[in-house]
Amino acid sequence: MSTIKRQKSNARLSGVVTYNGIAYLAGLTADNLTVAIKGQTEQILRKIDELLTLAGTDKSRLLSTTIYISDMRLKQQMDEAWLAWIDPQNTPARACVEARLGAPEILVEIMVVASQRE
Repeated sequence: MSTIKRQKSNARLSGVVTYNGIAYLAGLTADNLTVAIKGQTEQILRKIDELLTLAGTDKSRLLSTTIYISDMRLKQQMDEAWLAWIDPQNTPARACVEARLGAPEILVEIMVVASQRE
């Protein structure tokens, strides 16, 4: 039986949970919310890189991604950061939906699931 491992945890959530060779990342938002959606996305992608490394994997092993944005009119700007970051040879299944996020300043939130290295 595989062990569930929770990392970067607090009373509310775990930043990353690994189980049976899969890494599940929490929904991540930017720390600096004073920047536009592209800047917020870049911050989140750096956080994703850090958590994936902690989980023993990387962006080339992404399986799925869910991106929540506060206004679909901002999608192109978010995609600029995404396309500059993503491994073009290993793109995940992806959904991008408009949602009311936790605070008006939060323009984007991203969740990913990745396979751990073998």
